[in-house]
Amino acid sequence: MLISAAVLLLAMAAVRLSARTGLPSLLVYLGIGILMGQDVLGLEFEDAELTRTLGYAALVVILAEGGLGTKWRDIRRSVPAAATLATVGVAVSVGVVAVSAHYLIGLEWRLALIIGAVVSSTDAAAVFSVLRRVPLPQRITGTLEAESGFNDAPVVILVVALSALEHEPQSWYVLIATIVMELAIGAVTGILVGRLGAFGLRRVALPASGLYPIAVMALCVLSYAGGATLHGSGFLSVYITALVLGNANLPHRPAVRGFADGVAWLAQISLFVLLGLLVTPHDLGDDVLPAIAVGLALTLVARPLSVVVGLLPFRWSWKDQALLSWAGLRGAVPIVLATIPMVAGVPSSERIFNIVFVLVVIFTLVQGPTLPWVARKLRMEEARGPADIDLESAPLERLRGHMLSMSVGETSRMHGVEVTELRLPPGAAVTLVVRAGTSFVPLPSTVLRHGDDLLVVTTDAVRDAAERRLLAVNRGGKLAGWLGTGGSTAAGDR
Repeated sequence: MLISAAVLLLAMAAVRLSARTGLPSLLVYLGIGILMGQDVLGLEFEDAELTRTLGYAALVVILAEGGLGTKWRDIRRSVPAAATLATVGVAVSVGVVAVSAHYLIGLEWRLALIIGAVVSSTDAAAVFSVLRRVPLPQRITGTLEAESGFNDAPVVILVVALSALEHEPQSWYVLIATIVMELAIGAVTGILVGRLGAFGLRRVALPASGLYPIAVMALCVLSYAGGATLHGSGFLSVYITALVLGNANLPHRPAVRGFADGVAWLAQISLFVLLGLLVTPHDLGDDVLPAIAVGLALTLVARPLSVVVGLLPFRWSWKDQALLSWAGLRGAVPIVLATIPMVAGVPSSERIFNIVFVLVVIFTLVQGPTLPWVARKLRMEEARGPADIDLESAPLERLRGHMLSMSVGETSRMHGVEVTELRLPPGAAVTLVVRAGTSFVPLPSTVLRHGDDLLVVTTDAVRDAAERRLLAVNRGGKLAGWLGTGGSTAAGDR
């Protein structure tokens, strides 16, 4: 416990360091694991099976947090393109990397296909963290978020099948049919668990607000386990469940998001430190050049070609495709997937793990910090619009109502709007305003300002309409509804 607490505190301090220096935090966490390992401080850890199991658990939490934080309206139009990239694009990438690994570094075909599958998945944690601080166009951001949430599922299925090929040979068409079946089962499971969970949480007032975040995360884990038990893709299931729950206007939504964010940070730190422990640094020297060769093939050929082929039906510009290609970040996912052939006893699987480890470290150092520069060079940076307000919802079961609390942010267009100009539906009213530490009951003529905290009380019947209206005024100001930014937008996107 002493060591674990010290590592966590050190890792949190490293987040501050990485933010100031631009060094990706995952590399800092890997460095902590290597520092603790057998080549430095002497802590021996060689359990690949435990690493894979804990890695799966961490990925479930990371995908859940990503889904809960993704707004459906931001990715809705990007889902077809993302789904194509996560399937057809992954297949193209696997093929190109496998050919490169076979002819450039001499891997036999089975190992070449495994390494192609392992490195073809973009990493959800890396993508989510970078996109939240780089102002990319919404279409790019939405596609990357959806792709990183979707593409873990087919890649995991493919790596497992290739690793077991010696004991359970399969025809290519059987493998494709299995992937399609597992994705379909995972998608259906994710939608069902998400909708049933949202239905229950919106109608049952739990005795403590702290139970809502636990319930949401439990539903996400249930979705993963249920999907896997039904021989479906648990990773796709958990992401879809989290996406449904994150866009379902659940009670205490900011608290749920905050809890999920904290648990995801813990999962990332633990996972990267564990992966750093598993690697043996003195064995990496011979695999640096092969890792660079495979990484160059992946970054400069496989990823761009997969983007071009995957987006053929969607007519994206070459700038969009170039930025999307460079933003295909790798992180913990390929390293975790590289433990699967080790557990399966595939010959030379340790070399695959070492190559993947070195590849992720080197190309994360190259791609992550340079992504803002590439966006500027392509003139693809985009100014952020008004951020959506956080609406904290608490059910009033006996009164059959809800309390909504919200803040007027610095970019909100609700600034300068009178209370009466909010035009809330009958049955909803602003009952309290907190301004500069002072609380008062507002008049219809009270003008809202940046930094105000509002308490809105609604009946159950108009709760959704009131929330849509507040979101619309936040984005469109007092003329929301007259200029096409009314509640219908929020309603349709949800």
